[in-house]
This record gives sequence, C-alpha cells and structure tokens, in this order.
Amino acid sequence: MYADKTIAVVVPAYNEAHLIEKTLQSIPDFVDAIIVVDDASTDGTKNTVVLCKAKDSRINLVTHETNLGVGAAIVTGYKKAMDLGMEVAAVMAGDGQMDPEDLTDIVVPVAEGAADYTKGNRLFHGHAWHLMPRHRYLGNSFLSLLTKIASGYWHIADSQSGFTAISLSALQALDLDKVYRRYGMPNDFLIRLNEHGFRVKDVPIRPVYGVGETSGINLIEVVPRIVWILWKGFWRRLFFKYVIQDFHPLIFFYLLGLVLFPGGLLSGLYLLYHRLFIGPVAVTSALFAVFLFISGLQSLFFAMWFDMEYNKDLKIR
Repeated sequence: MYADKTIAVVVPAYNEAHLIEKTLQSIPDFVDAIIVVDDASTDGTKNTVVLCKAKDSRINLVTHETNLGVGAAIVTGYKKAMDLGMEVAAVMAGDGQMDPEDLTDIVVPVAEGAADYTKGNRLFHGHAWHLMPRHRYLGNSFLSLLTKIASGYWHIADSQSGFTAISLSALQALDLDKVYRRYGMPNDFLIRLNEHGFRVKDVPIRPVYGVGETSGINLIEVVPRIVWILWKGFWRRLFFKYVIQDFHPLIFFYLLGLVLFPGGLLSGLYLLYHRLFIGPVAVTSALFAVFLFISGLQSLFFAMWFDMEYNKDLKIR
C-alpha cells in the first residue's frame, strides 16, 4: 500500500520471456498486486510468469487466447485491478524499459489524490536526445504535439509513454471497452480522460534503452494510424465537451480555421505556381489568398487559446 491506498501494477506482455522475470522481480514491495496480461505470447512468457508466481503471491496471470494488442492487454489488466478492488493501477511494460525506481513518483500524485492520472515523461530528462533512438524521439515529439491539440491537455508531452497510474474512480467512469486496443492507446486514453474532466500530471522519468528489448514498432505504419485516431478523437472531444456537455464558441473557431487556413494555403500555392510558370496573377486574387490564410490561422490560434483556458484546471503542477 501507499498513502493507505492499495496499489496494483499492470504488466502487459507479448513475447517477453527473456525480460519478464527481471521486470517482475524489480517491482517494489509497496505494490499489493501485480497483474501480468499475457497477450497470446508464443515464446514461453506464460511459463516464465507461472514460475515467478510460485515465488511471489502478488502476481496474477491473465491470458489472451489471441493477440489483441498492447492497449487491449492494459484494459484487461485495468479490469482485473478493478475486480481486485485496487485503488490505484499503474502500468509497467514487460520489457524492462521502465525504471522501477520511478514507480513511486508515478503513483504518489494519484495515491494522494492530487491527480486522477499520471504519466511518465522521458522528454523532461536532459539526456533524452542521447538516450532515446533518434527516430523514436522525433516521432514521439511530433505525436506529442498533435496529442496536445487533440486531447486538450496542453501541458503534457511524451504522449507515447506507457508508464502511468490511474485512480479507481477514473477507471470506473471510463468506458474501457471503447479504448483503442493497439499501439496508440495512450493517445486515445488521454482524449477520453479529458472528456470526463480528469486531472493529468506529467512525471519526469529516466529513459531506459539497451536492456535487451526488441521494438516491433514501425513508425511508417504507426504514425499515420495514430494521427487518424487523434483526428477522430479530437472531433469527438469537441462535440462532447463543447456541444453536449457545455456550449463553447471555440468549436466554431476551429471549424472556421480548418476551412479558411487550408483554403488560403492552397490558393496561395496555386497562385505562386501560376506566377512562376504561367504568367502574372491578379493582385486581388493574391490579397484574397492572404486574407484566407491569415484569417484561418487567427481562428485556429483563438480556438487553441480558448481550449487551453477551458482546460487549465486539469493541469497539475
């Protein structure tokens, strides 16, 4: 327990037989329950966990018959934590990439009631650029920027971090069956948390790489998929928060900006092409394109500013 709250750690695992034992042994003593979700591994992960379970009574093993994805594994772990009555549920990957020494910092804000959800932020670390693979760092930074806009949590970064903790009350309020099942679940989860007005805190953590983990993430496939998830979630959040729950004109600023800005940009590019390869263009046409571009950009900035103000109480320092 921590701060009189029961603590569970969910460990999603897929083909982690060579690292799962080390991960489980590293989980601190204040954790009351360890929930390993074997996502239909084919390498003996399940057998390794069974052997660990014989030595540590805190370990609970849940298995998927088919591979459902890391998001689905986390959701299964959350449901098990709820069944066990755990008041705080943290998530640690089974590949040893999350430093157990950071677990206390992740859990404390939730256990003490200062936040509903905490997430690790590797980008706060001064040496993150050198410790993380460059393509992962750049891809993460790009998705973090888009996630700020889509989720309404403008203060968060490192959106792909899976090192998290959440309160029981937050889990009970969310429809877990609708959470995205695969890589990209943290992005979708943040949007759903914002829809319900939960407080989120970023916690600095140390990046861990080179411990024998093997990444199966293909950025060329993953990034477009997550961008699509963010796009859909963005509009769902706006409609739910600013139309259904409480009306706010920022939705009109977003709509106006997303029409005028691309219109002005495309018109300007066409006029530039026309001027370079065909001939002169009318001054009025150029001014109209500039007007569309600037008006659209201003509308987007106003919408973002309104959104930041509306969600400022969800920011935990």
